[in-house]
Amino acid sequence: MALETLENINEIDGYEVCHLDKRISKEEFEKVKKYITINHEENTITFKIQKGPVKENGKNGCQIDTIIDTARYIVLGLNKTHPCKENLHVLTNLSIANTWLHIRKIEREIRGVEGTNNN
Repeated sequence: MALETLENINEIDGYEVCHLDKRISKEEFEKVKKYITINHEENTITFKIQKGPVKENGKNGCQIDTIIDTARYIVLGLNKTHPCKENLHVLTNLSIANTWLHIRKIEREIRGVEGTNNN
């Protein structure tokens, strides 16, 4: 049921979502050039995560922010059919997590080290 909440989501955090309705082979999966893939038959979601700093390796995957945003979309969808205060707390804390990641990014940009392995 959780992944059903993402059926009409075609983009998360700027990344296109690939929706699959059938099982595919590993070879076929490797041909899918998307960073977020949802397989509705298997009830799975796969993220290709950024490997190395963007400035040094280029954009080759998604960041942790995208996983948090995906979790937020799922909880929002579940909350539409099963609203409760606990879901609202989860949504608040997911937003807080992304806020701290954004603050970290801004501070790294100010120091001129964003997108690198430097501290």
